[in-house]
Amino acid sequence: MQTVYLAEGSLARIPQIFQQLGAVRTFLVVDEVAYNLSGAAAQLRQFLPPDAITLFSGFEPNPKIEDVQRGVAKCRAADPDLVLALGGGTAIDLAKMIASMSRHEESPRDIVLNGISLSQGTLPLVAIPTTAGTGSESTHFAVVYVDGQKYSVADPCLLPCVAVVDPELTYSVPPRMTAATGLDAFCQAIESIWAVGATDESVAYATSAATLAFEHLPAAVNAPTPESRHAMSLASHLAGKAINISKTTLPHAISYAITADYGIPHGAAVATTLSSVLAYNFGVSKSDCADERGTTHVRQRLLLILDILKAATVEQACHQIEAFVSSLGCNPTLASAGIQTDESLRVLASRVNPARLSNNPRMASQEELFSLLQGRKTVSTGSRRDIVPTKATAG
Repeated sequence: MQTVYLAEGSLARIPQIFQQLGAVRTFLVVDEVAYNLSGAAAQLRQFLPPDAITLFSGFEPNPKIEDVQRGVAKCRAADPDLVLALGGGTAIDLAKMIASMSRHEESPRDIVLNGISLSQGTLPLVAIPTTAGTGSESTHFAVVYVDGQKYSVADPCLLPCVAVVDPELTYSVPPRMTAATGLDAFCQAIESIWAVGATDESVAYATSAATLAFEHLPAAVNAPTPESRHAMSLASHLAGKAINISKTTLPHAISYAITADYGIPHGAAVATTLSSVLAYNFGVSKSDCADERGTTHVRQRLLLILDILKAATVEQACHQIEAFVSSLGCNPTLASAGIQTDESLRVLASRVNPARLSNNPRMASQEELFSLLQGRKTVSTGSRRDIVPTKATAG
């Protein structure tokens, strides 16, 4: 069971948390820029004795296996009571892997490549996000790149035992990063609603997260207030709880190659295909439905997204998404990002993550992916009555 503190000033609970966990020696995994700019460094120095801290930093965005190996070796040497992660998704994901893999004899590379179970559990992990986006503090998986290839490590023990979500730590995040991380939370939530792995519980989290992000992210980017920052911290955390159950789908499956090849930040990369995939999923039929609950169920979940976007038709919903992304200074489509040659789109289609593709409610062939990436809206018109099938046609 995870303990969550989500409120302004909740970083001040760290001494209480350490006392409850009986922790003295701390292994601190930090993004140093975020650590200092967020104000967390000044606060934590009051709580943590310098001689009881082992600092681990100096890693690049997007976790690399080399950094995990370096962190595991340093953690074993330090023999801490607790691992404390502070930063964005990279810092928290690295801390998850370091805290668990340091207790296992197998090398981090072998664990990742061979899917070795984390049977020895993990050191206690406290996660403190400084961005409102990845929701990594509320998930039981972590991302890592091995030789340029992305892998996901999943195990119940990777869920931090404590999450301290203090919106004040996001106040210093610049607009571009606020937009990209906020879009990650928004896209996670939208995808979680239609995911094959969705449950009533995950849909409840996702609906709240998407609604909060749609309403408050523009303000958090363009004219931030404490209210908008708090709303986005909550949206991010809830989106993380949603995908912790459902996982993500096609827009995320496509996004990793977009980020790797074109340098577009992760959340902004996911958003470039969100409207096209929404339209594509509305075209689901019996023959290509990947959700065993059937097409009626899928379309009913998709209608929740229209409600969030305050749209009467699929066409309106797609327009709302693209206008929303544009209002944040990001590209709402691949074409607007300058990615539009047939060759480049076919390369992206060939590199879609198959696990996340299988979690999408409508299956897609390579040609269908190519057409989708071209921005062709499979379903671009239709009223709510047109979208919901009758009993005679429900699949």
